[in-house]
Amino acid sequence: MPDTLCGIRVDAEELTPFLPPGKKLSAKPDVDSDRIWCDVSVDGKLAVRTVQKWWQGGHDTAYFLRSQTLERVEETADDGRYVYSGWQAFGKTENCVDEKYKQDLYTGIQAYGSDHRDADAMKRLIVSFTEEVEKSDECDSKAS
Repeated sequence: MPDTLCGIRVDAEELTPFLPPGKKLSAKPDVDSDRIWCDVSVDGKLAVRTVQKWWQGGHDTAYFLRSQTLERVEETADDGRYVYSGWQAFGKTENCVDEKYKQDLYTGIQAYGSDHRDADAMKRLIVSFTEEVEKSDECDSKAS
């Protein structure tokens, strides 16, 4: 298990239960001007996707997650900054703001390839992932 996924540090102990068994793990970034997806595959099958996305500013995380999933995500933490379930979670960075386009940087983790469900672990994952994104070049690239 690598220390980073597409350049963002992740807690391997927290992520591993959401990965199916297999022999080969790969992480492939898909970068666009307003988002970075990191598809984590096990033996060639998508297991986990992380996302960093610049999205309309001034909204809460629940607004953002509706653009990312059709599933219900009801657990919240930190006054709605984080929204999560047993297999997916979304967050909003602090101080990563694109003033020119009035956008905030949001994060997400979705564990597609595992039957493992653990809302507490997913909450810990999204909080630590979001904190690492806040330290990243992506945050600095547009933040003022």
